[in-house]
Amino acid sequence: MNGSVQTRPGLEPDLPSPADVVRFVRARGTPTVRDVLARSVRNAVVAIQPRCGVGGHAEMLQLLRDLETGAGPDVLSITIDSHTRLNRFDHALRMVNTDPGGLNGYPLVSHGWRRGRELVESVSVPVEIRHGSPDARTLFKVAVAAGATSFEGGGISYNIPYCKDVPLAHSLACWREVDAMTGDLHRAGLTLDRELFGTLTAVLVPPSISLAVGVIEAVLATAEGVRCVSLSYPQGGHLAQDVAALRAIPVLARRYLPADVEVYPVLHEFMGVFPTRRQNAEQLIFYGALTARLGGAAKLITKTHQEALGIPDAGANIAGMRLAAVANSPLLDFITVDTEHVERELEWLLEEVDDIVAPILGSADPARAVVAAFADGTLDIPFSASRYARGDVLPCRDASGAIRYAVPGALPLSRAAVDRHRRCLDLASGPQSMQTLVDRVTRDINHFLHLFGEIGS
Repeated sequence: MNGSVQTRPGLEPDLPSPADVVRFVRARGTPTVRDVLARSVRNAVVAIQPRCGVGGHAEMLQLLRDLETGAGPDVLSITIDSHTRLNRFDHALRMVNTDPGGLNGYPLVSHGWRRGRELVESVSVPVEIRHGSPDARTLFKVAVAAGATSFEGGGISYNIPYCKDVPLAHSLACWREVDAMTGDLHRAGLTLDRELFGTLTAVLVPPSISLAVGVIEAVLATAEGVRCVSLSYPQGGHLAQDVAALRAIPVLARRYLPADVEVYPVLHEFMGVFPTRRQNAEQLIFYGALTARLGGAAKLITKTHQEALGIPDAGANIAGMRLAAVANSPLLDFITVDTEHVERELEWLLEEVDDIVAPILGSADPARAVVAAFADGTLDIPFSASRYARGDVLPCRDASGAIRYAVPGALPLSRAAVDRHRRCLDLASGPQSMQTLVDRVTRDINHFLHLFGEIGS
């Protein structure tokens, strides 16, 4: 499909069959996201992917072409707008026809799968759909019809961090259908990558919570036939802890997932409060890319120096990808990480993840157990606005910058783990002053602004 597609925006009922989709992807002769991830692991070179999405079709087409020409990414993104994420397709369509520049992403369902195919065919690298929808069934069908070969999200990670009042049982049921359709496509001859969003709220998320949610979603997905999973993890900012978290992913995969499932570690560059000054932001971007390399990530989702200012333009995205790609240079082979420190953090993380997921995955109905666990706080995500999460967990950074549990809530961590976290944080035994904890957490959320001197100590 070359040149401009003469279609009008709007919902299209004539979706192609799975067999047609498989023929389309094969006929292109370009790699799928799964192919890129496998190549990345084989060559030990981290694949690079930006975030990007704008409302207008012509603008999205140009953006993808500019990013590919400017930085040569390994995977490109189509980030979806907020109306589409919440299935408000009429709102999205109205914006497409009146003010597409007012959308905060590409409304794929409203533009339709034929326009989506034009986007996919406009570049030589595969495309992933990134969104944040608790019910992505319609979006998934259109994305697959368009030829996207990776689809991000899960019933927990695209509900609890994003939504206030969507029942968890509903989002899990919706994503079960998405995973079942992914399994159908695998049996038809196309293995999609299902990336699970470990970033969660992106605010001081303890690594063991991120990994535990990823493991649970992966177990649910593979039970429906998914055979290629990316477990993503957000850079917390402490090198040994982040490297340990990435290295934990293949260990957890062997422990909890079927042997025939491909699992790829993915790192999101820091998603919290970003430095405002370009030179500081670029140091953090490069630090994230080095973390991905040292941790053995298959793919890195990049950030830009404009992150603190709003939606980045194409130039900033290109600069961010080029900078991140430098970390792949063989000239940097001399950079290593404290192995003993990483091993210690890895051991702690694996124990904590086991503690958190064991009651759920040991249940006869893990999806139902997830709902019950969030209700009683034995599974929790800090700083979530969802009424279906307790939000009783309070994390802080220790003196070295690692993220620890100041208050573990009702998480089923061992006594030894809880005591270890308190020791790392140098917390006295007994109740803590809430104001002291709030002041400490506030500073920790602004960790990199303090580090770079952008705000006072």
